[in-house]
Amino acid sequence: MRSYRQLFRTPEFTPLFLASSANVLAQTVSGLALGTLVFRATESPLLSAVSMFGPSLAQMLGATFLLSGADRLRPRSALTGISLVFAATTAVLALPALPLWAIFAVILGQGLVASLGGGVRWGLVNEILSKDGFMLGRSVFNMMAGIAQIVGYATGGLLVALLSPRLSLLLSSALYLAAAAVLRLGLTPRPPRAQGRPSVAATWRSNALLWSSRPRRHVYLALWIPNGLVVGCESLYVAYAPDTAGTLFACAALGMFVGDVTVGRLLPPRLRPHLGIPLLVLLALPYLFFTLRPTLPWAAVAVTVASIGFGASLVQQERLMALTPDELSGHALGLHGAGMLTMQGVSAALAGSVAQLTSAATAMTVMAVASLAVTLSLTAASLRHAGEGGLVVLGRG
Repeated sequence: MRSYRQLFRTPEFTPLFLASSANVLAQTVSGLALGTLVFRATESPLLSAVSMFGPSLAQMLGATFLLSGADRLRPRSALTGISLVFAATTAVLALPALPLWAIFAVILGQGLVASLGGGVRWGLVNEILSKDGFMLGRSVFNMMAGIAQIVGYATGGLLVALLSPRLSLLLSSALYLAAAAVLRLGLTPRPPRAQGRPSVAATWRSNALLWSSRPRRHVYLALWIPNGLVVGCESLYVAYAPDTAGTLFACAALGMFVGDVTVGRLLPPRLRPHLGIPLLVLLALPYLFFTLRPTLPWAAVAVTVASIGFGASLVQQERLMALTPDELSGHALGLHGAGMLTMQGVSAALAGSVAQLTSAATAMTVMAVASLAVTLSLTAASLRHAGEGGLVVLGRG
């Protein structure tokens, strides 16, 4: 499968794509609105960053206890229910005078639910597409995420400026409801991919099996850590440029879109495995420029160029699927998503803490240096393993 026309003619792909687009748009608008709301109330870069990326912190908890449901639940029912939960909880976040502790409690609950949703969604994509169509299909979802984030951050910035963060949250809730309707009406009932009931024990067994393979461990670490540290840089856009953060988020999404189009569609398959490391370096390197505290136009150029490096995740995901049995595809992709988002949440908290003690620009530089150091360390470990007869391919996902 090498064309977009073939992809969208595949049964169930289009409604899943449309619903996911609505979900990403809702998540983008609500994240910017919530981050702005918390920053206005507290003037804290740390709390603002954690409020935007806080659901990610709960992802690993969900991966530890809930992820067996990714292959053991009916996909249509699970995805519809998850969208409805997000619609309800986002509406709760819009309530006036909601205390700060309640906001973060809701964010924690959203993260737990989201950890299951990623596994169900990507497992279904792997199921409805042929093996040779997974890379193209995933790249289209990544491109959609980039476009939805561009639109969402631009629209969210206008809504926050012209209306209010709370009204933006209500709009996001409506988008989640629309996604639930599309999923319920557009997907066909499918049986679970794996036998048995979801349980904590089943989740632990599958996690242990996936983690037992050294090549898979290398791929997971490369998927989680370097880009998570760079997302820590992104979490400080509001603190760096409070009135124009939406522009920086939109530019970052544009760069991610360009990277996904290039890696997923334009490059021949034989070249992709060789681009993982260069793309990870590109992902972090431009953020070193923030040590000079650039003005908005230069900052926008830097984040656009850097975000092209997110295309590395496509290389890694293709490798992960090649190393994973079909009956664990949803669980494996869910573990990838949960670990990646958890690292993004941890990095947002870390970046916010450094910014609290220094400045947003300094913290962004520190996170970029850390990302480069991890990439070099993983590269060295990969080369050592290759020298021992193994094969490891390193590559927002």
